[in-house]
Amino acid sequence: MPRKPLKKIDFGEVLQNLGAGTAEYFLDDKSIFYNQGDSAEALFYVVAGQVKLVAFSVSGKEAIIGICGNGQFFGEGCLIAGQSKRPSDAVAIGPATVLKIEKKLVLRLLRDDQAFSNSFLAHLLARSKRIEDDLIDQLFNSSEKRLARTLLLLANFDKDDASLAVIPRLSQASLAQMVGASRPRVSQFLNKFRELGFIEYNGDIRVNRSLIKVLLKD
Repeated sequence: MPRKPLKKIDFGEVLQNLGAGTAEYFLDDKSIFYNQGDSAEALFYVVAGQVKLVAFSVSGKEAIIGICGNGQFFGEGCLIAGQSKRPSDAVAIGPATVLKIEKKLVLRLLRDDQAFSNSFLAHLLARSKRIEDDLIDQLFNSSEKRLARTLLLLANFDKDDASLAVIPRLSQASLAQMVGASRPRVSQFLNKFRELGFIEYNGDIRVNRSLIKVLLKD
C-alpha cells in the first residue's frame, strides 16, 4: 500500500495563531535579535526580511555564517541539550518581521503536533544539507563559483518564479566574509558578472537566474 505524502504546513500561519508563548517583532536594519553568548531560550521564525548570523573569535575576528530569509527558522540550537548559549549574533538585514517562540512551546508542538514535527524535521534536514553543501563549496570550488552560489542563495529563486531578484543590501566586505575571499576579488567578480548580464549592480544587487551558468562551467 503506497504511503501517503507528508502533510506540508505553513509555519507562519501555525505560529502566528498560537498566541501565548509567541511575540512578533518589527525591527529596522541592523537591529540585533540576540548576541553571541546570550542565553538560548527561544526559537525565531522570519516572517519577512532577512537576518544574518555573525560569529566572533576570541581575538575579535568576525564571520558571517548564515543568512536566513522568509519562512526560515534561526536559533534552533536552543533545542539541543547542553547548548544554553547563543553561538553567534543575529542581526537584521534591512527591515525584518520576526516571530519569537518560547522553547517550551516549540517542544510541546514537536511532541503533540505530528504535522508540525514532520515539517520541522524536514526543515532541520534541509538546513543540515545546506551546511554540508557550504563546506563542500568552500573546499572544492573557486572563489568565483562560491560568490555566484552565495548570490543565488540570497536571491532565493527556489520559492520564486521570477527571473530577476533583489538581494539584501550587503557590503562587498560582508560578501567577502561569506565567500572566503578578499574584497578586491569579490569586486572583480561582481564587475565581471555585471558585464556578462548575470547581475545588475548599483548599490543594490539584482540577480538574474542566468548566473547559474557560472556554477555549471568546468
